[in-house]
Amino acid sequence: MVTCGVDIEAARISLSFRGVGYHLIRGRCERATEFRMPCMSGSFSRAAAWAGLVAQPVFVLAWLVAAVWQGPGYSVVAHSISDMYAVAAPGGLFLVVVITLCGVATVLFALFALRPALRSAGGAATVGCTLLALSIYGLGDTLTPFEREACRRADDGCTAADQTANAGGALDAFLSTIGIFLFIAAAFVLAAAMKRADGWQRYAWPARWVGIGFIVLLILLIATGSADLGGLLERLLAAFGAAAIAAAAARVLSDPAART
Repeated sequence: MVTCGVDIEAARISLSFRGVGYHLIRGRCERATEFRMPCMSGSFSRAAAWAGLVAQPVFVLAWLVAAVWQGPGYSVVAHSISDMYAVAAPGGLFLVVVITLCGVATVLFALFALRPALRSAGGAATVGCTLLALSIYGLGDTLTPFEREACRRADDGCTAADQTANAGGALDAFLSTIGIFLFIAAAFVLAAAMKRADGWQRYAWPARWVGIGFIVLLILLIATGSADLGGLLERLLAAFGAAAIAAAAARVLSDPAART
């Protein structure tokens, strides 16, 4: 931009900071140059939101379909999703690839779509989105190739201790446990952020209910451990959380700012 016709008696430099850049004006009828630090483009944020939205139904559909080829000894009511991609599980690599990609998509959504959408909430948005990225749906799924249990409970002679006897099984148990609690924390922190963010206030209580619902399902999962309902309740947990993330992604995409 060139500014002419303004009599500036002495050459001067006026710096006015504008977010991540600054505007420089020097001397009479001189050029003002604007510098901007690299920032995340709207198109990338929108792509990340779409990735987060699509990944959730794909994640659910993958483990629903994978149960078909697990054999007669496998039960979706009693056995976990992790059993279906154990080291010796039939077609285990399919779930490893799909769940890993869905985890990456969720991390991208949390950090590069949801966080910018909630930026007006300040630090709460950053913390909440980081917790979501580190949760079982984000980092937990992304590390699936390193979380393969040694055997399936559906296989003869395989016990819970045998499943975690290898590094993959131990890592799966650790990351799943930590990841569940990180997701619960993310739900409540994001609820606080939504309460403060422009245009998100009415989503604060639904976000809280996601956290409350997850806690209820987790308590049921623990309480019915001896009733062989672990597989069913785990699937309810997985689908419930995925639906919540998909809803958040849809909300981001519905924002007119996300279309630019």
